[in-house]
This record gives sequence, structure tokens and C-alpha cells, in this order.
Amino acid sequence: MRLIPAVDLKSGKAVRLYEGDPARATVYGDPVEAALRFQEEGATLLHLVDLDRALGTGENREAVRRVAASLSIPFQLAGGIRSLEALQEALSLGASRAVVGTVAVKDPGLLARMLEAVGPDRLAVALDARGLEVVVSGWQEAASASALDLLRAWAEMGVRTLLYTDVRRDGTLKGLDREVVARVRAAWPHELIVGGGIASPEDLHLLQTLGVDGALVGKALYEGRIRLKEASWRS
Repeated sequence: MRLIPAVDLKSGKAVRLYEGDPARATVYGDPVEAALRFQEEGATLLHLVDLDRALGTGENREAVRRVAASLSIPFQLAGGIRSLEALQEALSLGASRAVVGTVAVKDPGLLARMLEAVGPDRLAVALDARGLEVVVSGWQEAASASALDLLRAWAEMGVRTLLYTDVRRDGTLKGLDREVVARVRAAWPHELIVGGGIASPEDLHLLQTLGVDGALVGKALYEGRIRLKEASWRS
């Protein structure tokens, strides 16, 4: 299983939000320093999120460019990618893969056009949810769509990589909800990456046991609860 460090960007800084709440942010400083630290510790892929674009409060293009210029490993980019132009911009910034969430829930026609434009290897879909209650627009808006119905529809459309984040637990270090992760794993037939609440090596081993392909880890890495250099599950 691949361990993927997450670097969330807000106002040009690396931050972690508590349960996705912009008012409860822990600031970790220069995102380039964070990215280079994770790369030096052995990461093989980085997950960047432009929180300001996701929330509609600004953008972090310059910070993304700085991180991209500093890395020798690939990164994927998420946050506010809600048009074909934004998708192409994300890839032009150097991302090996773009991640879309709100579009995939609200506009399946646009998702289909995105897949046709760049292919499933360069586009992943994010299922952000409070358990299985889907949220969109930077996690600020509840969606009426059924999470499991969405998974079936996305698989039929040709999506091949899913990022599931349990918003209830993100940035909390509370650990995983085994039952929910197991249900997502059972419903999704392709590559699955899971985040939200991962706090310890035991959480990573649980994901391995459930057959998850990748783990998104943020706060636990910043605070030393999980160390990439000691991660035997790293690929």
C-alpha cells in the first residue's frame, strides 16, 4: 500500500483543517519545506490541495508552482477543479493527476468530458463524506446523492481511481471508521485511496487488511505519529 502525504494549501501556507472547518486550521508553514521533507523521507507521490479554490476564497497557484518546481516525485492536485479549463490548468502546473469532487457529484456530463479529454490515468475522483453522507463545495455543502450509487455510476463511466475522505475525522487524529471504509472498499472495484483520521501505524495496517491501495496522511506525519522512513508498507 502506498502512503501519500497530503499538503493542504491555504493563503500560501501548509495547513490542516479540523473536520474540514476553515476556522479551525493548524498552520505548518512553508509548503515547499513540507513537500521536500516528505520527499526526503521516502514519499513516492504527494497530494496537494488548494483549499482556497475549493472554498471559493482565493487560489494558491504560486504555492503550487513553487512545490512543483522543488519536487522530483509526482504530485496530484485537488481543490476547486470544476471546469475543463481548470483541469487543464492543474495539469499544466505539473500535476501528474488532477482530482475532482464537486463536479463528479453535481455534473456527471462534465466528468465524462473530463475523462474523455485527459483519460482515467490523469483524473481521479474524490468522494468526500461524513461517513457515507456526501459533501461538496469544499466540504461546506451536503449533497443528496447516495455515496454507493455514485460509486457505481463513476465505475461505469470509466473512473479508475477513487479518493475517499471521511470528513468527520479529517485532521482529528481520531482513527478510521472501519465499517465505512469496508463498505467503500466493497463497493469500489478499482484503485482506492483513503484519508481522514489516520493517526497511527495501526490505522495503516487496518487499511492494508481491508485491501485499500493507498492512504492519504497529513496531520499524523506533521506531528510525528507516523514516520515515512519507518513505513514498511510504503511502495
